[in-house]
Amino acid sequence: MPRHNHPHHKHRRARFGTPGPRRDQAPHDDPDHREAASDTRDRLQKVLAAAGVASRRECEQLILEGRVEVDRHVVTELGTRVDPRRQEIRVDGEALHRSKLVYFAVNKPTGVVSTARDPAGRPRVTDLMPPNTPRVFCVGRLDIASEGLILVTNDGELANGLTHPRHGVEKIYLVQVAGQVEREVLAQLHRGIHFAEGFAHVRHVRIKGRRKKSTILEMILDEGRNREIRRLLARVGHKVQKLKRVAVGPVRLGDLPTGAVRQLSPKEIHTLERAVARGGRDEGPNDRHTTRPTKAREKKNVHHRGHREHRDGRTVIG
Repeated sequence: MPRHNHPHHKHRRARFGTPGPRRDQAPHDDPDHREAASDTRDRLQKVLAAAGVASRRECEQLILEGRVEVDRHVVTELGTRVDPRRQEIRVDGEALHRSKLVYFAVNKPTGVVSTARDPAGRPRVTDLMPPNTPRVFCVGRLDIASEGLILVTNDGELANGLTHPRHGVEKIYLVQVAGQVEREVLAQLHRGIHFAEGFAHVRHVRIKGRRKKSTILEMILDEGRNREIRRLLARVGHKVQKLKRVAVGPVRLGDLPTGAVRQLSPKEIHTLERAVARGGRDEGPNDRHTTRPTKAREKKNVHHRGHREHRDGRTVIG
């Protein structure tokens, strides 16, 4: 079959649109092409994120709040296109400049906030950074009463990928709650609960241990609503006594002391980028939770779902 009549060839042509210029037509002969090639502008929020100001969504908020100037004029319209090489961009009056990208893991203590600015003057995660660290921000949030792993960087694009629900990058938490948690409660957390702003559920939950008046849960989420774990557990009748995040995607808290900071290794940065690219599906510490059982294994476990007790006393659901 001639190549131009091949069905796959036709499909490629239809999918990618009209063909480009002929080989005998130089691209620079096309005035539209010249204009596109010379246009180095990009959306303002993307430029801010790439410069390490904040994640892209947070940069959008900065624009809407009137905190960003372009050539000494306040810009409040999202999608405004700018050229950072030719235009002066300021955030809160400070000129924008591109810093070297840095990546940190922090074991956030309780009593420390993860916001970039705090009018109350409380200690912030960014205050824990080593001297001479460029302007950085937290990837996502941990509320003031929570502790554990939080990533800090000035890479706005990676931060956006790690926090956007579309990518589904998992976060693992250890949560101590008041009372004894029953299987039906775990099932309800799996099914999800409706909040005013939408539907929320956990990706995975299991009982890690039991105490006389409390239960320790391991919970995995792939989104990050405000105080989501506390609100979910409150709705099923269990108050959170202690909440600690132990993993973000493939990066683990490990034995990092409370309040300590360490730089991420190049391998960790690469695995984070790969997790974002794959929509949260990456080889990491939580693979055993996200691997779905085969039909044969599913059928084998049907009769054991009443109470699947392990030797160490843990009860697993999901």
